Amino acid sequence: MRIRSNRALMGPTRMTALRCVVPLVAIGLIASGCGTDETDSGKGLSDALGTTSDINPKDVGELRDGGNLRLVTTTFPANWNTLSNDGNDGEIADIERPLIPRSFDTDAAGELSVNRDYFTDVALTGTNPQQVTYTINPKAVWSDGTPITWEDIRSQAEALSGADKRFLIAITNGFEFVDKVERGVDDRQAVLTFKHPYAEWRGQFAGNSSLFPKSVTANPDSFNHSLVDAMGPSAGPFLVQSTDRSQGRIVLGRNPKWWGATPKLDTITISVLDHPAWVGALQNNEVDLVRLNSIDEVKTVRNTHGLALRRAPGNRWRHITFNGAPGSILADPQVRVAISKAIDRQGIATATQNGLVENPKPLNNHIFLQGQEGYRDNSLGFDPAAAASELDALGWKLNGDVREKDGRKLVIRDVMYNDPLWVQVAQIIQQNLAQIGVQLTIDTKPGAGYFTDVIQPGDFDAAQFIFQGDAFPLGGIRQIYRYDPNDLQGNYGRIGSPELNDLIDRTLSELDPKKAIEMANEVDRKVFEEGHSLTLTQSDGSFGARTDLANIGSPGLASYDYTKIGFLK
Repeated sequence: MRIRSNRALMGPTRMTALRCVVPLVAIGLIASGCGTDETDSGKGLSDALGTTSDINPKDVGELRDGGNLRLVTTTFPANWNTLSNDGNDGEIADIERPLIPRSFDTDAAGELSVNRDYFTDVALTGTNPQQVTYTINPKAVWSDGTPITWEDIRSQAEALSGADKRFLIAITNGFEFVDKVERGVDDRQAVLTFKHPYAEWRGQFAGNSSLFPKSVTANPDSFNHSLVDAMGPSAGPFLVQSTDRSQGRIVLGRNPKWWGATPKLDTITISVLDHPAWVGALQNNEVDLVRLNSIDEVKTVRNTHGLALRRAPGNRWRHITFNGAPGSILADPQVRVAISKAIDRQGIATATQNGLVENPKPLNNHIFLQGQEGYRDNSLGFDPAAAASELDALGWKLNGDVREKDGRKLVIRDVMYNDPLWVQVAQIIQQNLAQIGVQLTIDTKPGAGYFTDVIQPGDFDAAQFIFQGDAFPLGGIRQIYRYDPNDLQGNYGRIGSPELNDLIDRTLSELDPKKAIEMANEVDRKVFEEGHSLTLTQSDGSFGARTDLANIGSPGLASYDYTKIGFLK
């Protein structure tokens, strides 16, 4: 599942399935990230993507018992249910990683292994029809003592099927293809039978997805509202110990009913803090780990005693979503395509990532990340002359500095989280579009309510935010690029076609991985060709951390083991 995010390189983040994310000649625009020297040369994105992580790995015997890990987030959760449209946010998912079951762990290469704390086996047990059997660890219980059973799986499958539109789901995640969920040999086994094949079946309770108790997914009211104010029963090594919305603080403590390895940490404290203040808080020993956005922040970490730079290729990517709803200034797909061609994404990559990665370059695929199997360049390319010619042919004629048609000026309102890097990207785009007679206005928003109040209602012409992926690249394509006006899920631009819908469905039905990859690239090409959205840059994966913090940092595609995170003796 892809997770959105609006928080700067954490900045609004929507979850999606990896695929949970770019390009000018930076026309005189000098900002953080533009200049560097050899000592700051980055080694972030490369052909080694998906094979590395940088988490300061240490044996648990080298860690002290106890301690409080201090993390940051940009806003308090709008809804703790990450399956819901309000809760489908990368930062909320990060908070809940140590709380909620997932069926698979991933290593730095994206290889999967069954998460045996929760399941003793997850297997494809039939192909005609497709069947998947989940065997639950007999020790697994929710934090209120209730056993985790097949009924939790059935309830979630039914809620996410899309059959009942009262469930305000963020993603169907393949459950629309599930015919039934039955009890297996006992209450600790669930058998899913599919009505037609689903290629990304391993990702249905893994990656950026997770399993919630049936008390949350049983009916629309509990699904939509029961976790708005507080987390309900969870099932991880930690649980929510306390929250203070007014102070912007969440404290996780050890789960006394946890059946797995005892965590080294006593508590994890997450504080709400605007991203520009993160590095200062790290310097002042107020937090222990932060995501970095620019070469200036990297330099600050490198030059501060007691701090270390952690870097592995990131699984987040920046993009622009266009609003194609009827009446929108960008309702015409040909206008969206022309504007896409006028945006110099290489210039954006160079301006924002020089010094952070070896060879800054845009991301040219909506589904696969650079270096990942399946990645192809399906982009339209940078061609401002063609863009201008196409707008002329569509009747958008220059009237002074700005094009006009039928008395309406071609002015685009670009909405984004109020962060310097997002604004820098918007300024580059603004300069690009001015060259072809398109005016871009920059409209910054606070992190709180960014998705619920702005993006979901479609209050934008163009919107910038981040998608966060995982090791299941196909899981998010239906969520984001399939269009159903009665079930938007993550298609906030309200853009699509019956032909693309059909191609997406056929791609997700293909169980041959190589064929599925080729079909997914056909999907990506059509997404570019309809001007749905424009990929910008993939995260360089830079983090600043305390030098004595172990087994956490920049994970790449790997999942954390929260029982092993801690501080060196």
